[in-house]
Amino acid sequence: MTLIARHWIDGVWRESERVEESTDPATGEAVGRYADGGRAEAERAVEAARRAFEQTEWSRDRALRHRVLSAMADAFEARAGELALTLTSENGKTLVESGMEVASTGPALRHTAAQALTETGIAAEVANGVYFSTLNEPAGVAALIIPWNAPVALFVRALAPALAAGNTVAVKLPGQTALTNALMAEIISEVPDLPRGVVNIFTESGNTGSPFLVESPDVDVVSFTGSVAVGKAVAAAGAATLKRINLELGGKTPLIVFDDADIQAAIPVLAASMTAFAGQFCMAGTRFLVHRSVADAVRDGLREALESIVVGPGRLATTQMGPLIDQAAVRRVDEAVERSLAYAKPIVRGGPITEGPLAAGAFYRPALLAVDDVNSPLVQEELFAPVATFEVFDDEDEAVRRANATEFGLAAAVFTRDVDRARRVGRALRAGTVWTNTWFVLDDGFAEGGFKSSGVGRLRGPLATAAFSEAKTYVQISR
Repeated sequence: MTLIARHWIDGVWRESERVEESTDPATGEAVGRYADGGRAEAERAVEAARRAFEQTEWSRDRALRHRVLSAMADAFEARAGELALTLTSENGKTLVESGMEVASTGPALRHTAAQALTETGIAAEVANGVYFSTLNEPAGVAALIIPWNAPVALFVRALAPALAAGNTVAVKLPGQTALTNALMAEIISEVPDLPRGVVNIFTESGNTGSPFLVESPDVDVVSFTGSVAVGKAVAAAGAATLKRINLELGGKTPLIVFDDADIQAAIPVLAASMTAFAGQFCMAGTRFLVHRSVADAVRDGLREALESIVVGPGRLATTQMGPLIDQAAVRRVDEAVERSLAYAKPIVRGGPITEGPLAAGAFYRPALLAVDDVNSPLVQEELFAPVATFEVFDDEDEAVRRANATEFGLAAAVFTRDVDRARRVGRALRAGTVWTNTWFVLDDGFAEGGFKSSGVGRLRGPLATAAFSEAKTYVQISR
């Protein structure tokens, strides 16, 4: 292979001294080569973004931002098929899952394009001839640090409000999806009217560029999606310059099944919640809390559903769950599951596929384990894999206590036919999103983010642009 996926910085395609291979987790084989960036690329990206913020009309021209974001939506949709195929080849998602991820970009960009035109401030004459007004202004340069598990959706989720608010951006994308990154950069590079240096994108497999983005005094706001541990490090490093920090971190999403739930309808949703994206997803269903009176029925239904999941390469139409991101993840997950057998009872053991045509890939069959102690590692730690706990409760209060018993609070779901219970339990749950009789239904008009250690700030909805804005109050006295 001679083509190398490159960085897009200050309107120019750039290479790096270091070149790495991108591999398909379904086969372990190389699918392309990419320029692997670091601090030097981060410095150039921030410099270009700062210059564009200060020297172009981007931060002041709402109509321009609306026009560019709308054109960007069209551009992503025009190359949706190519982008989905590339994503599947690099991170293993099924084509259906990749297609859904890519399809989310158009609506997100158009929603924020509208926000660029419709956002307003507040104004009042507070006394005779004394006028106050408060308006939002862009924070400045925004650094976006995006993970590999949903690089297209999570990139656009942060990029769209940052740009709509009038910021310029320096974006670090992950090495695991370098070819996907380069394709997204190519799509953006061809958007008409986008001023040079407003969007700067580099790929990094290591960890020298990201720290620079967080520590640089020329970066005004950081949006990071990733683990709790790294999120805490980002917050600590950003504190030195008191920059705005937006964090969406880990999750241990509890799905609570009450005795009056529609069990036959709930079981497929539960199974999908832990196997979608091979469980490598912060909102994945990793804890099933089930009322004792229906525990046997749910347990048996889940066992049958999980044992019948078709695991395989994401490009095959018959595949229901693709691989983990790499073999190291398979080893890490299986070691954690094996350790849990000291206190957990396997309902479905799952585990690595070590024989046959799938043995060369990073495949892991779903695992479901019955656990009593909410303080056990399997309940408290995010595995980022198709592994879930099965916990039994006796009443509503116990269900809420169990659901809230971890440091995480990103999402939760309640399955019941009682609308009052759904609202009552939802109010008691310490989570940023609570679904009733469903899972993973999102809308660009409504906030997404976490309580507790699952994050700081919100993306999507009107709060998203606020995360990338400063408020300025003007005072005028008429004479």
